[in-house]
Amino acid sequence: MAELTEVPVASLAPDRFQEVLAAEVGRQFLDRGAAATERLAGRAVWNINSTARGGGVAEMLQSLLAYARGAGVDARWLTIGGNPAFFRITKRLHNHLHGSPGDGGELGPAEQQVYEEALAGAAAELSGLVSPGDIVIVHDPQPAGLCQPLIDAGARVVWRCHVGLDQPNDLMRGAWDFLRPHVAPADAYVFSREAFVWEDLDDAKVEVIAPSIDAFSAKNQDLPDDDVDAILATTGLSDAEPTAPARFTREDGTPGRVNRRASITEVAPVPAGAPIVTQVSRWDRLKDPVGVIAGFAEHVPASSGAHLVYAGPEVAAVSDDPEGAEVLAEATAAWEALGEADRSRIHLAALPMADSEENAAMVNALQRRAAVVVQKSLAEGFGLTVAEAMWKGRPVVASRIGGIQDQISDGETGVLLDDAADLDAYGTAVAGLLADPPRAERLGAGARERVRDRFLASRHLLEYIDLFERLDG
Repeated sequence: MAELTEVPVASLAPDRFQEVLAAEVGRQFLDRGAAATERLAGRAVWNINSTARGGGVAEMLQSLLAYARGAGVDARWLTIGGNPAFFRITKRLHNHLHGSPGDGGELGPAEQQVYEEALAGAAAELSGLVSPGDIVIVHDPQPAGLCQPLIDAGARVVWRCHVGLDQPNDLMRGAWDFLRPHVAPADAYVFSREAFVWEDLDDAKVEVIAPSIDAFSAKNQDLPDDDVDAILATTGLSDAEPTAPARFTREDGTPGRVNRRASITEVAPVPAGAPIVTQVSRWDRLKDPVGVIAGFAEHVPASSGAHLVYAGPEVAAVSDDPEGAEVLAEATAAWEALGEADRSRIHLAALPMADSEENAAMVNALQRRAAVVVQKSLAEGFGLTVAEAMWKGRPVVASRIGGIQDQISDGETGVLLDDAADLDAYGTAVAGLLADPPRAERLGAGARERVRDRFLASRHLLEYIDLFERLDG
Protein backbone atom coordinates (compact mmCIF):
# COMPACT_ATOMS: atom_id res chain seq x y z
CA MET A 1 0.00 0.00 0.00
CA ALA A 2 1.36 3.42 -0.93
CA GLU A 3 1.69 5.58 2.14
CA LEU A 4 1.86 9.36 2.18
CA THR A 5 4.74 11.35 3.63
CA GLU A 6 4.50 15.11 4.08
CA VAL A 7 7.67 16.86 2.95
CA PRO A 8 8.68 19.95 4.95
CA VAL A 9 8.36 23.11 2.87
CA ALA A 10 10.59 26.10 3.56
CA SER A 11 9.48 29.72 3.27
CA LEU A 12 11.35 32.03 0.89
CA ALA A 13 10.65 35.69 0.19
CA PRO A 14 9.46 36.16 -3.42
CA ASP A 15 10.90 39.67 -3.55
CA ARG A 16 14.40 38.23 -3.98
CA PHE A 17 13.57 37.83 -7.69
CA GLN A 18 13.98 41.56 -8.08
CA GLU A 19 17.74 40.85 -8.02
CA VAL A 20 17.58 39.02 -11.37
CA LEU A 21 14.48 40.42 -13.13
CA ALA A 22 13.91 43.69 -14.92
CA ALA A 23 12.28 46.19 -12.58
CA GLU A 24 8.84 46.19 -14.25
CA VAL A 25 8.77 42.40 -14.51
CA GLY A 26 9.72 42.11 -10.85
CA ARG A 27 6.91 44.45 -9.77
CA GLN A 28 4.35 42.54 -11.84
CA PHE A 29 5.47 39.27 -10.30
CA LEU A 30 5.03 40.57 -6.74
CA ASP A 31 1.66 42.22 -7.46
CA ARG A 32 0.22 39.10 -9.09
CA GLY A 33 1.51 36.97 -6.25
CA ALA A 34 -0.15 39.15 -3.61
CA ALA A 35 -3.49 38.96 -5.44
CA ALA A 36 -3.24 35.18 -5.75
CA THR A 37 -2.50 34.81 -2.05
CA GLU A 38 -5.64 36.74 -1.21
CA ARG A 39 -7.76 34.65 -3.58
CA LEU A 40 -6.41 31.38 -2.12
CA ALA A 41 -6.98 32.38 1.51
CA GLY A 42 -8.35 29.46 3.51
CA ARG A 43 -7.41 26.88 0.88
CA ALA A 44 -4.35 24.66 0.59
CA VAL A 45 -2.39 23.99 -2.60
CA TRP A 46 -1.10 20.43 -2.47
CA ASN A 47 1.53 18.77 -4.67
CA ILE A 48 1.87 14.98 -4.83
CA ASN A 49 4.76 13.08 -6.41
CA SER A 50 6.87 10.00 -5.71
CA THR A 51 10.11 11.34 -4.23
CA ALA A 52 11.42 14.34 -2.32
CA ARG A 53 14.90 14.15 -3.83
CA GLY A 54 16.88 12.83 -6.76
CA GLY A 55 15.06 14.34 -9.72
CA GLY A 56 14.03 17.53 -11.47
CA VAL A 57 10.43 17.43 -10.24
CA ALA A 58 11.54 17.30 -6.61
CA GLU A 59 14.01 20.13 -7.16
CA MET A 60 11.38 22.36 -8.73
CA LEU A 61 8.88 21.65 -5.97
CA GLN A 62 11.37 22.52 -3.25
CA SER A 63 11.77 26.01 -4.67
CA LEU A 64 8.32 26.75 -6.13
CA LEU A 65 6.49 25.75 -2.96
CA ALA A 66 8.90 27.68 -0.77
CA TYR A 67 8.23 30.89 -2.72
CA ALA A 68 4.48 30.24 -2.64
CA ARG A 69 4.63 29.74 1.12
CA GLY A 70 6.78 32.85 1.49
CA ALA A 71 4.00 34.78 -0.29
CA GLY A 72 1.46 33.49 2.23
CA VAL A 73 -0.02 30.54 0.31
CA ASP A 74 -0.71 27.35 2.28
CA ALA A 75 1.53 25.25 0.00
CA ARG A 76 2.01 21.60 0.96
CA TRP A 77 3.87 18.62 -0.48
CA LEU A 78 3.17 14.90 -0.18
CA THR A 79 5.11 11.95 -1.55
CA ILE A 80 3.75 8.45 -2.07
CA GLY A 81 5.51 5.25 -1.16
CA GLY A 82 5.07 1.90 -2.85
CA ASN A 83 6.28 -1.65 -3.08
CA PRO A 84 8.90 -2.86 -5.60
CA ALA A 85 6.23 -4.16 -8.00
CA PHE A 86 4.56 -0.73 -8.06
CA PHE A 87 7.81 1.08 -8.84
CA ARG A 88 8.73 -1.45 -11.54
CA ILE A 89 5.42 -0.67 -13.24
CA THR A 90 5.76 3.11 -12.86
CA LYS A 91 9.33 2.98 -14.20
CA ARG A 92 7.94 1.00 -17.14
CA LEU A 93 5.33 3.73 -17.64
CA HIS A 94 8.08 6.35 -17.49
CA ASN A 95 10.08 4.53 -20.17
CA HIS A 96 7.06 3.92 -22.40
CA LEU A 97 6.04 7.58 -22.17
CA HIS A 98 9.49 8.27 -23.63
CA GLY A 99 8.87 5.71 -26.37
CA SER A 100 11.34 3.22 -24.88
CA PRO A 101 10.56 -0.45 -23.97
CA GLY A 102 12.46 -0.23 -20.69
CA ASP A 103 12.44 -3.67 -19.07
CA GLY A 104 10.23 -5.05 -21.86
CA GLY A 105 7.34 -5.82 -19.51
CA GLU A 106 3.62 -5.45 -20.14
CA LEU A 107 1.16 -2.78 -19.11
CA GLY A 108 -1.95 -4.92 -19.03
CA PRO A 109 -4.77 -5.75 -16.60
CA ALA A 110 -2.46 -7.47 -14.10
CA GLU A 111 -0.20 -4.40 -13.94
CA GLN A 112 -3.25 -2.16 -13.65
CA GLN A 113 -4.40 -4.15 -10.63
CA VAL A 114 -1.01 -3.89 -8.92
CA TYR A 115 -0.94 -0.14 -9.64
CA GLU A 116 -4.42 0.52 -8.26
CA GLU A 117 -3.99 -1.66 -5.18
CA ALA A 118 -0.74 0.07 -4.29
CA LEU A 119 -2.44 3.50 -4.37
CA ALA A 120 -5.54 2.47 -2.42
CA GLY A 121 -4.07 3.31 0.96
CA ALA A 122 -2.89 6.75 -0.18
CA ALA A 123 -6.35 7.44 -1.65
CA ALA A 124 -8.01 6.63 1.65
CA GLU A 125 -5.53 8.75 3.60
CA LEU A 126 -6.04 11.74 1.32
CA SER A 127 -9.75 11.86 2.08
CA GLY A 128 -8.88 12.94 5.61
CA LEU A 129 -6.30 15.55 4.56
CA VAL A 130 -7.76 17.41 1.60
CA SER A 131 -10.67 19.82 2.05
CA PRO A 132 -13.24 20.89 -0.55
CA GLY A 133 -11.87 23.78 -2.61
CA ASP A 134 -8.22 22.82 -2.14
CA ILE A 135 -6.09 22.61 -5.29
CA VAL A 136 -4.04 19.45 -5.81
CA ILE A 137 -1.31 19.08 -8.45
CA VAL A 138 -0.59 15.41 -9.15
CA HIS A 139 2.79 14.88 -10.82
CA ASP A 140 3.58 12.20 -13.41
CA PRO A 141 2.53 8.52 -13.63
CA GLN A 142 3.24 7.32 -10.10
CA PRO A 143 0.34 9.07 -8.28
CA ALA A 144 -1.93 9.57 -11.32
CA GLY A 145 -4.38 7.05 -9.90
CA LEU A 146 -5.18 9.50 -7.09
CA CYS A 147 -6.94 12.03 -9.36
CA GLN A 148 -10.46 10.59 -9.01
CA PRO A 149 -10.29 10.08 -5.22
CA LEU A 150 -9.15 13.70 -4.87
CA ILE A 151 -12.03 14.92 -7.01
CA ASP A 152 -14.37 12.85 -4.86
CA ALA A 153 -12.95 14.72 -1.84
CA GLY A 154 -13.99 18.04 -3.42
CA ALA A 155 -10.55 19.21 -4.60
CA ARG A 156 -9.74 20.90 -7.89
CA VAL A 157 -7.22 18.52 -9.47
CA VAL A 158 -4.41 19.23 -11.95
CA TRP A 159 -2.45 16.39 -13.50
CA ARG A 160 1.08 17.54 -14.35
CA CYS A 161 3.01 15.48 -16.92
CA HIS A 162 6.75 16.23 -17.02
CA VAL A 163 7.63 13.61 -19.66
CA GLY A 164 6.81 13.09 -23.30
CA LEU A 165 7.94 12.38 -26.82
CA ASP A 166 7.91 14.65 -29.86
CA GLN A 167 6.64 11.86 -32.15
CA PRO A 168 4.40 9.37 -30.28
CA ASN A 169 4.86 5.65 -30.96
CA ASP A 170 2.83 2.59 -29.98
CA LEU A 171 4.66 2.17 -26.67
CA MET A 172 3.79 5.72 -25.69
CA ARG A 173 0.16 5.30 -26.73
CA GLY A 174 -0.01 2.11 -24.66
CA ALA A 175 1.15 4.08 -21.60
CA TRP A 176 -1.52 6.70 -22.35
CA ASP A 177 -4.15 3.97 -22.51
CA PHE A 178 -2.97 2.67 -19.13
CA LEU A 179 -3.06 6.10 -17.48
CA ARG A 180 -5.92 7.86 -19.30
CA PRO A 181 -8.76 6.48 -17.10
CA HIS A 182 -6.94 7.83 -14.04
CA VAL A 183 -5.98 11.17 -15.58
CA ALA A 184 -9.09 12.06 -17.58
CA PRO A 185 -11.24 13.19 -14.61
CA ALA A 186 -8.75 15.94 -13.65
CA ASP A 187 -9.85 19.56 -14.00
CA ALA A 188 -6.69 20.46 -15.96
CA TYR A 189 -3.76 18.74 -17.65
CA VAL A 190 -0.37 20.48 -17.72
CA PHE A 191 2.36 19.48 -20.17
CA SER A 192 5.85 20.87 -20.60
CA ARG A 193 5.48 21.53 -24.32
CA GLU A 194 2.76 21.47 -26.96
CA ALA A 195 4.15 18.40 -28.73
CA PHE A 196 3.78 16.34 -25.55
CA VAL A 197 0.00 16.81 -25.23
CA TRP A 198 -1.77 13.46 -25.46
CA GLU A 199 -4.25 12.59 -28.14
CA ASP A 200 -7.94 12.38 -27.13
CA LEU A 201 -7.73 14.71 -24.13
CA ASP A 202 -10.18 17.57 -23.68
CA ASP A 203 -8.36 20.51 -25.31
CA ALA A 204 -10.19 22.97 -23.05
CA LYS A 205 -8.43 21.47 -20.04
CA VAL A 206 -4.90 21.50 -21.51
CA GLU A 207 -2.23 23.95 -20.37
CA VAL A 208 1.41 24.15 -21.47
CA ILE A 209 3.83 25.31 -18.76
CA ALA A 210 7.57 24.88 -19.22
CA PRO A 211 9.66 23.90 -16.17
CA SER A 212 12.07 26.33 -14.53
CA ILE A 213 15.07 26.69 -12.25
CA ASP A 214 15.61 28.62 -9.04
CA ALA A 215 18.46 31.08 -9.54
CA PHE A 216 19.10 31.23 -5.78
CA SER A 217 19.15 27.53 -4.88
CA ALA A 218 22.33 25.77 -3.80
CA LYS A 219 22.54 24.31 -7.30
CA ASN A 220 22.32 27.62 -9.16
CA GLN A 221 23.53 30.40 -6.83
CA ASP A 222 26.66 32.31 -7.74
CA LEU A 223 29.82 30.73 -6.34
CA PRO A 224 33.23 32.45 -6.17
CA ASP A 225 36.04 30.55 -7.86
CA ASP A 226 37.70 29.79 -4.51
CA ASP A 227 34.52 28.07 -3.28
CA VAL A 228 34.20 26.13 -6.54
CA ASP A 229 37.77 24.88 -6.17
CA ALA A 230 37.24 23.96 -2.51
CA ILE A 231 34.03 22.04 -3.22
CA LEU A 232 35.57 20.04 -6.06
CA ALA A 233 38.65 19.24 -3.98
CA THR A 234 36.59 18.19 -0.94
CA THR A 235 34.28 16.05 -3.08
CA GLY A 236 37.26 14.32 -4.70
CA LEU A 237 36.54 15.67 -8.19
CA SER A 238 39.93 17.39 -8.34
CA ASP A 239 43.39 16.33 -7.27
CA ALA A 240 43.96 19.69 -5.57
CA GLU A 241 44.09 19.81 -1.78
CA PRO A 242 41.31 21.89 -0.19
CA THR A 243 42.76 25.22 0.90
CA ALA A 244 39.55 26.71 2.30
CA PRO A 245 36.17 25.52 3.59
CA ALA A 246 33.90 24.25 0.81
CA ARG A 247 31.16 26.82 1.39
CA PHE A 248 27.73 27.50 -0.06
CA THR A 249 24.53 29.17 1.13
CA ARG A 250 21.57 27.04 2.10
CA GLU A 251 18.03 27.71 0.94
CA ASP A 252 17.15 29.42 4.23
CA GLY A 253 20.13 31.78 3.98
CA THR A 254 22.29 29.98 6.54
CA PRO A 255 25.87 28.93 5.71
CA GLY A 256 26.47 25.44 4.38
CA ARG A 257 29.61 23.40 3.86
CA VAL A 258 30.41 20.41 1.66
CA ASN A 259 31.92 17.66 3.81
CA ARG A 260 31.28 14.39 1.98
CA ARG A 261 33.25 12.78 -0.84
CA ALA A 262 31.73 11.33 -3.96
CA SER A 263 32.15 7.68 -4.90
CA ILE A 264 34.25 7.94 -8.06
CA THR A 265 35.29 5.32 -10.59
CA GLU A 266 38.58 6.59 -12.03
CA VAL A 267 42.26 5.90 -12.53
CA ALA A 268 43.24 9.12 -10.75
CA PRO A 269 41.47 12.39 -9.88
CA VAL A 270 40.98 15.13 -12.46
CA PRO A 271 44.19 17.21 -12.59
CA ALA A 272 43.71 20.73 -11.24
CA GLY A 273 43.25 23.12 -14.14
CA ALA A 274 42.34 20.46 -16.73
CA PRO A 275 39.33 21.35 -18.94
CA ILE A 276 36.26 19.43 -17.77
CA VAL A 277 33.41 18.15 -19.93
CA THR A 278 30.49 17.06 -17.78
CA GLN A 279 27.06 15.54 -17.93
CA VAL A 280 24.96 15.51 -14.76
CA SER A 281 22.06 13.06 -14.93
CA ARG A 282 20.27 10.34 -13.08
CA TRP A 283 21.58 6.84 -13.87
CA ASP A 284 19.01 6.24 -16.59
CA ARG A 285 19.47 4.57 -20.00
CA LEU A 286 17.55 7.42 -21.61
CA LYS A 287 20.40 9.75 -20.52
CA ASP A 288 22.80 7.47 -22.47
CA PRO A 289 25.78 7.36 -20.11
CA VAL A 290 27.40 4.60 -22.17
CA GLY A 291 27.13 6.74 -25.32
CA VAL A 292 28.50 9.79 -23.52
CA ILE A 293 31.51 7.76 -22.39
CA ALA A 294 32.14 6.12 -25.78
CA GLY A 295 31.72 9.33 -27.77
CA PHE A 296 34.17 11.19 -25.57
CA ALA A 297 36.76 8.40 -25.70
CA GLU A 298 36.51 7.98 -29.47
CA HIS A 299 35.99 11.54 -30.72
CA VAL A 300 37.37 14.07 -28.21
CA PRO A 301 41.13 13.93 -28.72
CA ALA A 302 43.42 13.41 -25.76
CA SER A 303 45.45 16.35 -27.05
CA SER A 304 42.63 18.65 -25.84
CA GLY A 305 43.68 17.82 -22.28
CA ALA A 306 40.00 17.50 -21.39
CA HIS A 307 38.53 15.08 -18.85
CA LEU A 308 34.95 13.79 -18.84
CA VAL A 309 33.06 13.71 -15.54
CA TYR A 310 29.72 11.90 -15.73
CA ALA A 311 27.97 12.61 -12.42
CA GLY A 312 24.78 11.17 -11.00
CA PRO A 313 23.24 10.56 -7.59
CA GLU A 314 24.01 7.68 -5.27
CA VAL A 315 21.68 5.05 -6.67
CA ALA A 316 20.40 3.84 -3.29
CA ALA A 317 19.12 7.35 -2.53
CA VAL A 318 16.62 7.48 -5.43
CA SER A 319 13.76 5.35 -4.16
CA ASP A 320 11.47 5.53 -7.22
CA ASP A 321 14.08 4.35 -9.78
CA PRO A 322 14.72 0.60 -9.54
CA GLU A 323 17.00 0.61 -12.62
CA GLY A 324 19.60 3.08 -11.34
CA ALA A 325 22.04 0.49 -10.00
CA GLU A 326 21.85 -1.49 -13.25
CA VAL A 327 22.61 1.56 -15.37
CA LEU A 328 25.52 2.60 -13.16
CA ALA A 329 26.90 -0.94 -13.51
CA GLU A 330 26.55 -0.70 -17.30
CA ALA A 331 28.38 2.62 -17.34
CA THR A 332 31.13 1.18 -15.14
CA ALA A 333 31.50 -1.82 -17.45
CA ALA A 334 31.80 0.51 -20.45
CA TRP A 335 34.53 2.46 -18.64
CA GLU A 336 36.39 -0.74 -17.71
CA ALA A 337 36.35 -1.88 -21.36
CA LEU A 338 38.30 1.20 -22.48
CA GLY A 339 42.04 1.32 -22.90
CA GLU A 340 44.03 2.69 -19.98
CA ALA A 341 44.69 6.06 -21.65
CA ASP A 342 40.97 6.68 -22.15
CA ARG A 343 40.06 5.42 -18.68
CA SER A 344 42.52 7.90 -17.20
CA ARG A 345 40.54 10.86 -18.58
CA ILE A 346 37.00 9.63 -17.82
CA HIS A 347 35.48 9.74 -14.33
CA LEU A 348 32.14 8.34 -13.11
CA ALA A 349 30.95 10.10 -9.95
CA ALA A 350 28.08 9.01 -7.71
CA LEU A 351 27.36 12.09 -5.63
CA PRO A 352 26.20 11.63 -2.03
CA MET A 353 22.54 12.45 -1.36
CA ALA A 354 22.44 12.43 2.45
CA ASP A 355 22.16 16.23 2.34
CA SER A 356 20.31 17.35 -0.80
CA GLU A 357 21.67 20.90 -0.64
CA GLU A 358 25.23 19.64 -0.24
CA ASN A 359 24.64 17.49 -3.31
CA ALA A 360 23.29 20.53 -5.18
CA ALA A 361 26.39 22.54 -4.27
CA MET A 362 28.57 19.77 -5.72
CA VAL A 363 26.63 19.91 -8.99
CA ASN A 364 26.85 23.70 -9.01
CA ALA A 365 30.63 23.64 -8.61
CA LEU A 366 31.07 20.92 -11.23
CA GLN A 367 28.99 22.78 -13.83
CA ARG A 368 30.73 26.09 -13.10
CA ARG A 369 34.15 24.48 -13.56
CA ALA A 370 33.10 22.76 -16.80
CA ALA A 371 34.47 24.01 -20.10
CA VAL A 372 31.54 22.28 -21.83
CA VAL A 373 28.35 20.78 -20.40
CA VAL A 374 26.72 17.87 -22.24
CA GLN A 375 23.17 16.52 -22.20
CA LYS A 376 23.23 13.73 -24.77
CA SER A 377 19.86 12.25 -23.84
CA LEU A 378 18.00 9.81 -26.07
CA ALA A 379 14.69 11.16 -24.79
CA GLU A 380 14.00 14.13 -22.53
CA GLY A 381 10.93 15.80 -21.10
CA PHE A 382 12.65 19.12 -20.49
CA GLY A 383 16.20 18.69 -19.20
CA LEU A 384 16.60 20.96 -16.19
CA THR A 385 20.35 20.38 -16.17
CA VAL A 386 20.50 22.21 -19.49
CA ALA A 387 18.86 25.33 -18.03
CA GLU A 388 21.08 25.05 -14.94
CA ALA A 389 24.26 24.99 -17.02
CA MET A 390 22.99 27.80 -19.28
CA TRP A 391 22.27 29.98 -16.24
CA LYS A 392 25.92 29.53 -15.23
CA GLY A 393 27.00 30.79 -18.64
CA ARG A 394 28.34 27.44 -19.82
CA PRO A 395 28.25 26.31 -23.47
CA VAL A 396 26.01 23.25 -23.76
CA VAL A 397 26.07 20.43 -26.33
CA ALA A 398 22.73 18.62 -26.21
CA SER A 399 20.32 16.47 -28.18
CA ARG A 400 17.67 18.18 -30.30
CA ILE A 401 14.81 16.46 -28.47
CA GLY A 402 11.97 17.38 -26.14
CA GLY A 403 12.25 20.52 -24.10
CA ILE A 404 15.98 20.85 -24.75
CA GLN A 405 15.22 22.36 -28.15
CA ASP A 406 13.00 24.95 -26.45
CA GLN A 407 15.96 26.06 -24.34
CA ILE A 408 18.83 26.03 -26.83
CA SER A 409 18.84 28.07 -30.00
CA ASP A 410 21.45 26.22 -32.06
CA GLY A 411 24.55 28.30 -32.62
CA GLU A 412 23.30 31.14 -30.40
CA THR A 413 22.79 29.70 -26.91
CA GLY A 414 24.36 26.27 -27.36
CA VAL A 415 24.84 23.41 -29.83
CA LEU A 416 22.06 20.96 -30.75
CA LEU A 417 22.76 17.44 -32.00
CA ASP A 418 20.29 16.32 -34.66
CA ASP A 419 20.94 12.65 -33.91
CA ALA A 420 21.60 11.77 -30.28
CA ALA A 421 23.06 8.42 -31.36
CA ASP A 422 25.72 10.05 -33.59
CA LEU A 423 28.79 9.79 -31.37
CA ASP A 424 31.05 11.40 -33.96
CA ALA A 425 28.87 14.53 -34.14
CA TYR A 426 28.71 14.71 -30.34
CA GLY A 427 32.46 14.39 -29.90
CA THR A 428 33.19 16.79 -32.74
CA ALA A 429 30.87 19.43 -31.23
CA VAL A 430 32.54 19.11 -27.83
CA ALA A 431 36.05 19.20 -29.30
CA GLY A 432 35.14 22.27 -31.37
CA LEU A 433 34.09 24.24 -28.31
CA LEU A 434 37.18 23.17 -26.37
CA ALA A 435 39.33 24.45 -29.24
CA ASP A 436 37.46 27.78 -29.58
CA PRO A 437 37.12 29.48 -26.16
CA PRO A 438 35.76 32.79 -27.59
CA ARG A 439 32.88 30.93 -29.28
CA ALA A 440 32.24 28.93 -26.13
CA GLU A 441 32.12 32.14 -24.09
CA ARG A 442 29.73 33.79 -26.57
CA LEU A 443 27.34 30.83 -26.46
CA GLY A 444 27.48 30.78 -22.67
CA ALA A 445 26.62 34.47 -22.40
CA GLY A 446 23.65 34.06 -24.72
CA ALA A 447 22.54 31.00 -22.78
CA ARG A 448 22.37 32.88 -19.47
CA GLU A 449 20.20 35.62 -20.97
CA ARG A 450 17.81 33.09 -22.49
CA VAL A 451 17.27 31.46 -19.10
CA ARG A 452 16.75 34.87 -17.46
CA ASP A 453 14.06 35.65 -20.04
CA ARG A 454 12.23 32.31 -20.14
CA PHE A 455 13.15 29.70 -17.55
CA LEU A 456 13.29 31.21 -14.06
CA ALA A 457 10.85 30.19 -11.31
CA SER A 458 9.15 33.61 -11.34
CA ARG A 459 7.67 32.93 -14.81
CA HIS A 460 6.65 29.43 -13.74
CA LEU A 461 4.78 30.73 -10.68
CA LEU A 462 2.94 33.36 -12.73
CA GLU A 463 1.71 30.70 -15.15
CA TYR A 464 0.41 28.61 -12.26
CA ILE A 465 -1.41 31.69 -10.97
CA ASP A 466 -3.04 32.02 -14.38
CA LEU A 467 -4.09 28.36 -14.23
CA PHE A 468 -5.58 28.69 -10.74
CA GLU A 469 -7.59 31.69 -11.86
CA ARG A 470 -9.05 29.66 -14.71
CA LEU A 471 -9.87 26.77 -12.38
CA ASP A 472 -11.83 29.19 -10.20
CA GLY A 473 -13.75 30.43 -13.24
